[in-house]
Amino acid sequence: MDSKELRSLFLNYFQEKGHKIVASSSLIPDDDTVLFTTAGMQQFAPYLSSQKNVLEKFQTRHLCSCQKCFRTDDIEEIGDDTHQTFFEMLGNWSIGQDQSGYFKEGAIEYALDFLVNKLGLAKDKFHITIFKGNSFIPKDEEAKKIWERHGITYFHEFGEADNFWGPVSNVGPCGPCSEIHYDRGEEYGCKDCGPNCDYCKRFVEIWNLVFMEYFKNEKGEYEKLKQTNIDTGIGFERLLAILNKENSAYETDLFSDLIKEIEKHAALKYKDDKIAYRIIADHLRGSSFLIGENILPSNTERGYILRRLLRRIIRYARIIDLDLNSIDRLIKVIILKYHHIYPELNQENIVNIFNIEKQKFARTLEKGLKEIEKLTEITPRQAFFLYQTFGFPIEMIKEEANKKGIEIDEKGFKEELKKHQEISRKGAEKKFGKNASEKEIKLHTATHLMHQALRDVLGESVQQMGSSINNERLRFDFSYTKKLSQEQIKEIEDIVNQRIKSGFKVIKEEMPLEKALATGALAFFKEKYKEVVNVYTIKNNNEIYSKEICAGPHIKSSENLGTFKILKESSSGANTRRIRAVIN
Repeated sequence: MDSKELRSLFLNYFQEKGHKIVASSSLIPDDDTVLFTTAGMQQFAPYLSSQKNVLEKFQTRHLCSCQKCFRTDDIEEIGDDTHQTFFEMLGNWSIGQDQSGYFKEGAIEYALDFLVNKLGLAKDKFHITIFKGNSFIPKDEEAKKIWERHGITYFHEFGEADNFWGPVSNVGPCGPCSEIHYDRGEEYGCKDCGPNCDYCKRFVEIWNLVFMEYFKNEKGEYEKLKQTNIDTGIGFERLLAILNKENSAYETDLFSDLIKEIEKHAALKYKDDKIAYRIIADHLRGSSFLIGENILPSNTERGYILRRLLRRIIRYARIIDLDLNSIDRLIKVIILKYHHIYPELNQENIVNIFNIEKQKFARTLEKGLKEIEKLTEITPRQAFFLYQTFGFPIEMIKEEANKKGIEIDEKGFKEELKKHQEISRKGAEKKFGKNASEKEIKLHTATHLMHQALRDVLGESVQQMGSSINNERLRFDFSYTKKLSQEQIKEIEDIVNQRIKSGFKVIKEEMPLEKALATGALAFFKEKYKEVVNVYTIKNNNEIYSKEICAGPHIKSSENLGTFKILKESSSGANTRRIRAVIN
């Protein structure tokens, strides 16, 4: 079974069972306390906690999704049989209970029916873990009895760390869970062991069923929830490997085509260095999805993760002597594998950003290595200097330092990085619209028109990166990898001036952020938005030209703007261009 077939089987199965298929949410979550979406339930969190009404949003309590996810905790472990940065989670949910909802019985029935009757897995290979109870919550005997009624014989009891989902110290909904582990046989490890074995990889967790039935209050007490929920998750890559009797996802079609293409352009073959091949394949796939979210390489937060992946690709390409001029062919393999379900992947954009980063890294690599050669010790501040100036990931600094017998204080480095990030946040570009004059208000509206014109001419991957308006001009930074041609600049000006002359109306609406995003309003500063936002739509009769979430203010009609003119287009940093423009 290949990945496309498995993904379709899962979604179709639950759709036939009355579930609504919900599209994957962005890898950039609404929760600004985390860098990336790491689980399928994140987009449903407000409904699971009853903050939002699931029926108003989805018209059903039963949901199903294939969610793209990204985790950064185990980047150093990439290359073994079990870790990837980017991965997909399959999941089904029953949120709240009325006559239509289901809970433990329904979740267990669906899981067994799908795995056994749809996928053909042997039930006697399943080992089920259940919550063994603690001083607050009893053992989950109910779940165990349901599994037993369905013919399961192997059970293992674990505590909070393994079989209880929810807030450890925070307030919120929580509950016990049951995990389905698949026994791959003695040849994969110990003769007498079970799930969560510390010494082997015999048992693989393939499905986690969370029974959300408690609420942890401010006092640390557990109360029964009025609304119970089912929240499940399948590791897509793991399940695919099990079905194909492979040791890891790297042997499935999710990676095999890409690894074969890498091998065509490398001197050292896959069998000689699986680790390097797997790291390159994983990081190419992961960075492609990050770029698909309009993330650009930088030295902070998400951009730092992307830069780290891209530069690790370059480092490991040297190990196997991979010709990186073949990058377009490698990315094409990824696009062909995923574009049917994730159309945000753009081959040209991914290749351009990779090549720019490759050139930038090549120029700094030699300088940075020479700088390290001069040092007899590397303090946290010096390590941060190498990181900030030469773009060396901390693992590369450690690697080079180890060659000289120098130890790195990684904790001290992270403290230096944190100081830098705090300074960067304080110095970030201010939003539009504070204390604006009449001229500034007009420039503000002109910026919205220009922003959409840029997307019309250069493509929808263009993203606002920063902006500033004063009484004389607007300045607008946007994500793009090339210098604009005079023809492109002229086309952008003509589009804006045509909309101005047509007298497009500017309409302001106030609405919840979620609704604004659902209507297609552009939003590039989600972490800064409030629950209720202003949406400005620029339209002419039924033609909507621009729709953005914005703090305002704006004029009411474009015909009052005057003539729009771009004064200068230049670089504003790696993968970022800057336009200065006026209206007369």
